[in-house]
Formats: sequence, structure tokens, C-alpha cells
Amino acid sequence: MTRVSAVLIALLLAVSLASAAGNEVQGKIKNYDAATGMITLEDGTQISVPLTVKVQADQLKPGTMIKASYDEKDGKKVANSVEVAKP
Repeated sequence: MTRVSAVLIALLLAVSLASAAGNEVQGKIKNYDAATGMITLEDGTQISVPLTVKVQADQLKPGTMIKASYDEKDGKKVANSVEVAKP
């Protein structure tokens, strides 16, 4: 019984740490507007990419898989980081 309790506590801790780390989204790029820094994924999710985020704009092409971490600011997803999946 002690072992089961320890496993449950570890799982709860892992989940709480993951949610504290921020939000993440991944998917294929449908569109990237370089003028506004807005990525639209195929599922309709929109992520604003500020100039402070290091990512090569020429890699943000339709069909490219990305993973982004973001914060919600004024109801918008604002990226902290964007990772482009290797082909």
C-alpha cells in the first residue's frame, strides 16, 4: 500500500510541475505572417511570436511541425519559445 501511495504522490507532483511550467502546443503550420509574427496552426490555434523569441522565420513554412511554449496575455497566446521539428 505504501508503494502505491508513493507512486500516486509522484504522479501528482509531476502533473503539478508540468502545469506550473506553462502552456505548450504543437502542430503543423498552416500560415505564418512575418509582418505580424503570427503563426496559425492547422487546427486554427494562433500564436504570436515576439521578436525576442529566437526562431528562424524562413523555417516557419506551411506544413512544418512546431512545438511552442506560451503564456496567455490579454487572451492571446504569446510564445516564449518555438521549436521547429527536424524533417
